[in-house]
Amino acid sequence: MEPLREVQGRAIPFGRKNIDTDVIIPAKWLKTITREGMGRGAFETLREDPDNLFDSAEFKGSPILIAGDNFGCGSSREHAAWALLDLGITAVIAPSFSDIFSGNAFKNGILTVVLPQEAVDRLMEVARTDPITVDLEHQVVTTPFQDRFPFEIDPFRKDCLLGGLDEVGLTLARGDAIAAYENRNRGELPWLANGTGVAA
Repeated sequence: MEPLREVQGRAIPFGRKNIDTDVIIPAKWLKTITREGMGRGAFETLREDPDNLFDSAEFKGSPILIAGDNFGCGSSREHAAWALLDLGITAVIAPSFSDIFSGNAFKNGILTVVLPQEAVDRLMEVARTDPITVDLEHQVVTTPFQDRFPFEIDPFRKDCLLGGLDEVGLTLARGDAIAAYENRNRGELPWLANGTGVAA
């Protein structure tokens, strides 16, 4: 997972409420076991409209998505986070998120920012013409027009995102402590080391 400190650029002013994971990535895309190429299926039904925001010259490849209330509701498919990442989105701003989607997004290195509806409405307005900045380190979303919208984030999630640490990375970061524990056990409980669980 790549460290995430700041996301800056154009934001897709999507804004729709109650977008479920089936809209984010339709079920037919769940047969794959790889994350690569999932962006092709992201918002597939909406992208059938030739005038959709996701494929427009103005917003294609934007790293930020501004969504409506209850984004990511529905099934718990992790593929939704994979699809957003493959589409190039690393931050999503909304008034609220499904808990499961928010957890899946975090585990895949996507920052979910909860802001009041008024702030989201203002960012939607700015996003139509100008870039915005999501600063994780200082926990604030800013615009070129001096707008500043602070946001809250769980300290553990913040540290993981800043350090680029997923669950494997967190385990590897404790490698010395794990090795010391295993070495101590070999001396104190040698029967565990022989693989049988029975004292020799």
